[in-house]
Amino acid sequence: MSIKINTDLDYLLIRLNIPPTRAEQYQDKTIEEILDSEAAAGNQAAIKMAADMFTDVNQLIELFQLADPENKLAILGAMTESQLDKLVPMLETKDLLEGLNFFTQASLLDMLKDIPKEEMLKAVFQMFSEQQIIEYMPEKELDKLLTGVDMDKDKLLEALQYIPEMYLQQVVESITGEEAQGSSHELVKQIGQFGDLDYKNALMNLQPTQKRQLTFILTNQENKLYEKFDTDAYTHIINRERDKDETVKGMSVIKPEYLEKMIKQLPQDLLSVVITQIDTEKFADSLINKFPELLAKFVAG
Repeated sequence: MSIKINTDLDYLLIRLNIPPTRAEQYQDKTIEEILDSEAAAGNQAAIKMAADMFTDVNQLIELFQLADPENKLAILGAMTESQLDKLVPMLETKDLLEGLNFFTQASLLDMLKDIPKEEMLKAVFQMFSEQQIIEYMPEKELDKLLTGVDMDKDKLLEALQYIPEMYLQQVVESITGEEAQGSSHELVKQIGQFGDLDYKNALMNLQPTQKRQLTFILTNQENKLYEKFDTDAYTHIINRERDKDETVKGMSVIKPEYLEKMIKQLPQDLLSVVITQIDTEKFADSLINKFPELLAKFVAG
């Protein structure tokens, strides 16, 4: 277990005030061996560095060149899955989104199904306008919403008055079998007086365009109604209308805690690559305070 320390060695020699005449003997030595040798020779700088090795974030960053992603990756590659998971919450949202690009579109959509629906809907509204959602929603989903037992009938009948009279006449005629007469208000009242089965059939007999208009009016009045549509319907729309890049961008509004859970599903080697984006000071601090045993192994070479 080791990482490149070509220029780290230069930094170490300077910090320990080791003259060029002695520098050559340390070319193949580990950090620990150099510190031990110098400390035994009475080098006070070596004694202090050995004491500070596991407490000084800035010193650790310089010594291991932690700003270099390759050096970060070498250390991350030595970590266990559980250790890597502890670092994920330290990533910024932009880093988490970058990591989502490692997944396929199908995997992203599967993961969207696994988060709370309100979080998934935040992403949907980021990708589509409300009008587009209703336009793309399968008609069977509209039928299910409009005829659902928890749909407020009074609100629906009120919204139904905005549908052109000719279409209201058609749905009344589809139930009664007789020519429908009257104003929009009268026709809506008649629909409201149908028995439960006829009432539902009347709504389902609306022309698709009018059905979407009615649904749009209702969902605009109460956004919670969007939660009534099946999750699969949303993911199908996303898959058909948006590519992976657009999907990832849309997921930017999801709470980080759910993005973190997604990222943790990456294979360990890819997860390590994503975590190289972690803030260098946070990474160094974690090595000191969370993983001192791992750090000690790298110091020992």
